[in-house]
Amino acid sequence: MCDDIHDGLIHDPTVSRRTFGILTAAAAGGLATNAYAADVVEKDVMVKTPDGEADAALYYPAGKGTWPGVLIWCDFLSLRPVFREMGRRLAAEGYVVLVPNFYYRSKKAPVFEGTFNFASQEDRAKIAPFRAALTNEAATRDAGAYIDFLDAQPQTNKKKKIGVQGYCMGGPLTVRTAGARPARVGAAATFHSGGLVGPQPDSPHLLITRTKAAYLIATAENDDKQRPTEKDELKKLFADNKLKATVEVYAADHGWCVKGGPVYKESEAERAWGELLKLYKTSL
Repeated sequence: MCDDIHDGLIHDPTVSRRTFGILTAAAAGGLATNAYAADVVEKDVMVKTPDGEADAALYYPAGKGTWPGVLIWCDFLSLRPVFREMGRRLAAEGYVVLVPNFYYRSKKAPVFEGTFNFASQEDRAKIAPFRAALTNEAATRDAGAYIDFLDAQPQTNKKKKIGVQGYCMGGPLTVRTAGARPARVGAAATFHSGGLVGPQPDSPHLLITRTKAAYLIATAENDDKQRPTEKDELKKLFADNKLKATVEVYAADHGWCVKGGPVYKESEAERAWGELLKLYKTSL
């Protein structure tokens, strides 16, 4: 997880309470909140896990057919409108997409409303109890439940592999998912992730040897400066295990893929999105 994020890595991808209310009202009234909604079915669902029930958003293309499943692990603020939009956009490309609130043990989404400043100790303190409940073991149990839920949907093509993608702290959770269900996960992508390689005995990178997925590791410049050897260690690990992987440092700061934040960089975010779609089209 992103326990080593420092005060210089700040992003605020939340929306105002008023904007969130407008988006919620539009969704309730059946109005399109973006260009993808007209061609996509959206449902709020509850996913049974070994530890309870997780609230989540499910998306899939409108019309008849089956499509590969994809699990999205959000960043540290969990499920909220910007990641709902991401789910819709991906579903419009031909995928069944699940976006869970990984803090469900503590609170239903939206877990945080209004603005959030990661440099503020007061705001950071709000995360602590939620993060404490989301242990590595708990996340692994959840990962299996989320994949089982996707496979249980009639829209999911179970003959195709499942994709997993994660942002910030969702990056390590993505690798843990690939390790938890290696027979099902065919592609794994992380964006401005932290802590993929570490000295701890349960470091995410140690799980890569048991996975069978193709990888896309998109790293922020300032994350790379903080951990300059991580990309090379990952490249070697993928090569040693004969896994298809792209490991690249993007010309952007931590959080650049999430719309609404001060470091969002559209050109690099769109480039990363294009690489994600390429990964899924060739590996699922």
